[in-house]
This record gives sequence, structure tokens and C-alpha cells, in this order.
Amino acid sequence: MLKYHDFIHAFREIGLTGKNRVIIHASMNTLGEIAGGIDTILGALLANCETLITPTFTSRPMIVPQTGPPNNALSYGEYDKQNQLAEFFHPDMPVDPEMGPFAEAFYKHPDAHRTTHPLLSLAGINADDALAMQSLETPFAPIRWLADSDGDVLLLGDTHVSNISLHYAEKLAGQKQFIRWALTPRGAVVCPSYPGCSLGFPAIETHLSGVARHAQLNTSIIELIPLRDLIHITVGRLRAAPETMLCNRPGCPYCDAVRSTLS
Repeated sequence: MLKYHDFIHAFREIGLTGKNRVIIHASMNTLGEIAGGIDTILGALLANCETLITPTFTSRPMIVPQTGPPNNALSYGEYDKQNQLAEFFHPDMPVDPEMGPFAEAFYKHPDAHRTTHPLLSLAGINADDALAMQSLETPFAPIRWLADSDGDVLLLGDTHVSNISLHYAEKLAGQKQFIRWALTPRGAVVCPSYPGCSLGFPAIETHLSGVARHAQLNTSIIELIPLRDLIHITVGRLRAAPETMLCNRPGCPYCDAVRSTLS
């Protein structure tokens, strides 16, 4: 069973000093049993970081119109049932199940604030300046803020499949992104710059060997990557080989749409 001091030791091993600004992706299933649960992780993070951010995405507000822009990874006219079940976004809306229990617990922390993007919200502690950068048009602007502030990506037993900073790198590299729509208290809104598939993201791992720091945490690996380096390396790789991080899943609508722009 992992304990508080295990996280403190691992965080110091990868270079967290108490002044770091990090975006966290945590897999509780991979980390296993923890004395004190998620509160233990949050306590250790707050003791070793100045600013914490994590994604708290929600898909329940999403609606799909009968017609829309082409090559948008959607089959229009097939979402009537989903549209009927859509909910208006509110700041206390639970995160999508695939985001995991860490994200759900994080945004409920008494010191956490959450953005109001109906699909791609982020939560942060001591991160108001970063969170204020997000808008419907610029959902990953807080990533830019973190990169400009010498921030890091922290993977706690998680993989790059969850690493949303790579979506920001895709945008900087000029790769296709998408348009979605969502219900909010002020009505239906357009959500541009919506990201695509991330199943191919682990392919970037081999290109980060010179900048990533790793530590063993029981049977799990934690990884810290300087965000500025991550973005620089990923953008360069995507410009040289645009299909680097596309998945090989047959019929993936997102990756197929991106490939169609590369041919």
C-alpha cells in the first residue's frame, strides 16, 4: 500500500521542488491501493507544487446538429437520441467516467476552481491566471500559460493517451482539429478547436527520452516532462512526420479525417 511519504520521495526524485506548476494526469487503477486515497496524493502534490491543474472534461452537454461542416469526424443526422439525453453544463457536473476518480475528486477540493467550458473544462488550485486564459475558441490556452511559466506535465501511473498538452502541440503544428456543439445555460454554443483521437499519443514517448524524468512508485511509473520541451519536440516531430501520433484503429473517424488533410 502506498503512503504519503512514498509520493513525497518519488516527487522529489523527479525534481518537484515546491515551486513547480504542473498539469496532472493520474490513473488510480494503475497506482493501486493508497493509504488515505486521493487525499494523500493531493496532499503530497500541494506540498511539492505551487500550481496544480487537471482536465475535468464532460461530454454530456454535447449535441450534434443535423448538418454541419464536412470532414468533421461526425455522421450528421444520427445523434437524435444522444441529443435528447444531453444536459446543460453546470460547474458541478461530474467529469466523464473515463477521466477517472482523480479528476472528480480534484475539482471538488475546497481550494480548486473550475473553468466553464462545457466540454473541455479544467480545474486548478492556485491556477486562476492559467484558467482565466481558457475560452470556447482557445480551450487549451492554459497549456500555453503553463509552458510560458516553465510548467510541467506529470503522469501519475498514466500514459500519454491522457496527455492533453499533446493536443495543444497538434494545434501548433497545424494539424486538423474539429468543431463540436454544447448546451449551456445561455443556449447552444459552438466549441471550435475540439481535439481528435489520442490513442496514438504514446508514440511520442521515445522522442522524449532526453527530457523526461521517471521514478518508480511501487509497481507504477511516474513521469515529469517540462511542458515547453514536450511541445517543442512534438511540434517538430509532427511537422516532419504528420502521422506520428495518429492511431491505427480501423475506421477511427478522427484520425481518418486528419489523414485526409495530409494526402
